[in-house]
Amino acid sequence: MKIQDAKYVMSNSDYRKCPSPDIPEYAFIGRSNVGKSSLINMLTGKKSLAKTSQQPGKTQLINHFIINGSWYLVDLPGYGYAKVSKVERDKWEKMIHDYLFQRTSLVCTFVLVDIRHSALATDLDFMQKLGEEGVPFHIIFTKADKLKAYQITTAVEAYKKKLEEIWEEVPPMFVTSAEKNEGSEPILKTIETYNASFQKSE
Repeated sequence: MKIQDAKYVMSNSDYRKCPSPDIPEYAFIGRSNVGKSSLINMLTGKKSLAKTSQQPGKTQLINHFIINGSWYLVDLPGYGYAKVSKVERDKWEKMIHDYLFQRTSLVCTFVLVDIRHSALATDLDFMQKLGEEGVPFHIIFTKADKLKAYQITTAVEAYKKKLEEIWEEVPPMFVTSAEKNEGSEPILKTIETYNASFQKSE
């Protein structure tokens, strides 16, 4: 799939105010500072579609972008560390939870993980919740440019092993580097396949 057009549509704190759920959408989420905005900008080929920041917790709402006029890319707030109050964090958590588990047009959630870290409890707990609620998800490893090729292989294998302790079936995984503009093609191909299925089931 080639992305010809990517436009910001709207931001909301309530999934019920999001755009009409009549086309497929894909959520992108990860721990704060995982490189989500950079990945979204790489996928869409737009350098400043999603706002990047050195400050964790920059994304604070459910952000919808329409891609090629036919599907939504949804940028969700990060979970884990962010310099905000507990009240604010709890509000984000509820907003994310409601969106992920109530949004009818959400086809798949892409969970971003920094490839330099071994499996973190925060990520595993989040994936566990998705699994329990029957929300399909894939894993995207980010920042692969920070490691050598053999280290990437080792890191992915170690992550798989950890997931095999918990899951009968390990979700699909993608390795990316926004810095080197690598890894977008398999993700977009996966989205393209899902889009075709979504249209057939309408």
